[in-house]
Amino acid sequence: MDNRRLILLLVFSFSLIMLWDAWQRQSLPKLAAVATQTAAAPSASAPAGVVPTPTLAAAGAGAAPTAVPVTATAVLPGAATAKIKTDLYVADISSQGGDITRLELVRHPATEDKSKHFVLFDNGEKHIYLAQSGVIGDGLPNHKTEWKLPVGDQVLKDGEKQLEVRLEASTASGGKVVKTYVFHRGSYQIDVRHEGVTAGAHAYYQITRDGKPAEQQGSSMMMGVTTFTGPAVYTDAEKYQKVEFADILKNKAKFAQKADNGWVAMVQHYFVSAWLPGASTAREFYMRKVGEDLYSAGVILPVGADGKSTVSLYAGPQEQNNLEKIAPGLDLVVDYGWLTVIAAPLFWVLGAIHKLVGNWGWAIIGLTLLLKLAFFPLSAASYKSMAKMRVLTPKLVKLKEAYGDDKQRLNQEMMAMYKREKVNPLGGCLPVLVQIPVFIALYWVLLGTVEMRNAPWLGWITDLSVKDPFYVLPLIMGATMFIQTKLNPTPPDPIQAKVMLFMPIMFTGMFLFFPAGLVLYWTVNNILSIAQQWQITRLVEAGEKK
Repeated sequence: MDNRRLILLLVFSFSLIMLWDAWQRQSLPKLAAVATQTAAAPSASAPAGVVPTPTLAAAGAGAAPTAVPVTATAVLPGAATAKIKTDLYVADISSQGGDITRLELVRHPATEDKSKHFVLFDNGEKHIYLAQSGVIGDGLPNHKTEWKLPVGDQVLKDGEKQLEVRLEASTASGGKVVKTYVFHRGSYQIDVRHEGVTAGAHAYYQITRDGKPAEQQGSSMMMGVTTFTGPAVYTDAEKYQKVEFADILKNKAKFAQKADNGWVAMVQHYFVSAWLPGASTAREFYMRKVGEDLYSAGVILPVGADGKSTVSLYAGPQEQNNLEKIAPGLDLVVDYGWLTVIAAPLFWVLGAIHKLVGNWGWAIIGLTLLLKLAFFPLSAASYKSMAKMRVLTPKLVKLKEAYGDDKQRLNQEMMAMYKREKVNPLGGCLPVLVQIPVFIALYWVLLGTVEMRNAPWLGWITDLSVKDPFYVLPLIMGATMFIQTKLNPTPPDPIQAKVMLFMPIMFTGMFLFFPAGLVLYWTVNNILSIAQQWQITRLVEAGEKK
């Protein structure tokens, strides 16, 4: 039994260390092992802000495309902006390049001040994060060209399904290119269309962002941990490929560059922006450093015979159910870490329960009940073994008194007694071992799913994805763990007995900073375990008295 307790402590402690390590390494995910090409786009020393140069074979018509060097500044100060207001967005479109330079998500509060909107695209308040597009070629308008904006604020009015915002720019030959943004009611997809371009030319669509993490180190929500922030490419052949900013800087970024399908995205905690070209169109993906701590990831597309190029821009939350309907693989931007195989089904079940109860906190409790039922036979066998160990405690004490000075003889007598009484001293470890991957996977679900962001439960729990602000749940969890300890057989060794009594205090300290949803899961699981263990212990002890 002594060994069992020690192993239990070591296994659980090691698992928590692994969990903490996973936190720290979350922002450094490994690249998928795919057959990719090293990015051949301009190196780290490329001029800042240059327009990409396509290498697609389709570049046959028109003049050979060239790169256009421009200033290193993302958006020139003093550029005019047009304000766009829809049911989901408040956006700024700059006259410089016709870029979206600011995008507020009106249905998602800011992390620090929940009275404000969450800002995804940002022109320097906290980040540089822009959606840019243009046409490649000498004299053609790009993301540094001055575009003519519509007059006044553009508002999606009640009853309207979409809002079109039309921008114009002149070409060197005296022509005109029109860029149109189409905002749709109830949708985080924005159509971006270029018209008036020479057939056979190329248009590009890119996201430019600084390399700063989305969440600041030391914030209460992240406990000083940053999640993955960076570009990603998806193709049917190479699947989902995340790229570190550091690899772009070193010109070592690996991703699929050419395909007739797929998309390019900029991923950050809870939110994503992605250019989503239509199917069966040749495209070329690129990533590169364009300034000091500034990176661009984009896609180059040939302009159609009608002189038009249209691409959908998704800019919004990582809502899995919606993302998987928008484009193949787009739901993969939700990062569950190395336990995706468990976390993804967990979230699916959570979502199904949430549809019934309408609250993520109650959904977590429902999930805990289902998991408890699923592992009920295993837990019952374990608790039965522990109850028998509890009955054998007086006999173990006598053995220790008799052979305490002879460890080898003591172990031999203990093993003989276990065999004679048909007790497995390691049986009590099984429930804990089974729960460890579920515990870690649920943590990833709480950390990575935007649905949990600001999801309330009861009273003081207003956000299940962050720690309990008053530490009530961790203290309740500690109390339930203490009760479980008292239900377990007392180790005959006084030191180990003290260690076991200290464990609830140690775990309470750890759980103080865990997401409230995770503590809720563990607390409910403890309560159910106490009820099950108490009943089994009572039956076993009653049987021994007969």
